[in-house]
Amino acid sequence: MTPASPQLDEQPIAMMSPASPTGLAELYKRHYEAVFRAALRVTGNASDAEDVLQTVFLRLVTRPDVESGSLSAAYFRRAAVNAGVDLLRRRAVHAEAVYDDQAPHAAVQPPGLLKERLRRAIGVLDTEDATLFLLRHVEGLSLEELAGMFQLEKNNLAVRLHRIRRRLQTEMER
Repeated sequence: MTPASPQLDEQPIAMMSPASPTGLAELYKRHYEAVFRAALRVTGNASDAEDVLQTVFLRLVTRPDVESGSLSAAYFRRAAVNAGVDLLRRRAVHAEAVYDDQAPHAAVQPPGLLKERLRRAIGVLDTEDATLFLLRHVEGLSLEELAGMFQLEKNNLAVRLHRIRRRLQTEMER
């Protein structure tokens, strides 16, 4: 056994821990684009998406029990969606002005306004419902992928997604 062997054995261990700088850097390199894109689709603006990106990776640092080998791309997309929903919720709670639905321009809304109303409606949903909706309709995950991820039957998941869409529609009509 050479003196270099212990160093080689220690390097993979450090890389396996997201709490180590090397491990976190490797995870960031692999997943930051997917996290940012998911966050941008949820939040609708780049600065909020950057905040979500930072939040996702900072949460890894505070969880030393997680090994990077157990973190898949789906984990990072889901974490981005959850952090994005949290941000939307905080924004909805601290909103200073209520949108005036009775305004004459409300009949024809620009796409940006419609997206903002959807984001606010998503902020009203509970976290798991918002995550399901966003992973299915924004991230494009299949019913099979979501059923496995949330440990639900495919038919039950389809019904739940339908109810979530109806609730969002009701919230957006307010």
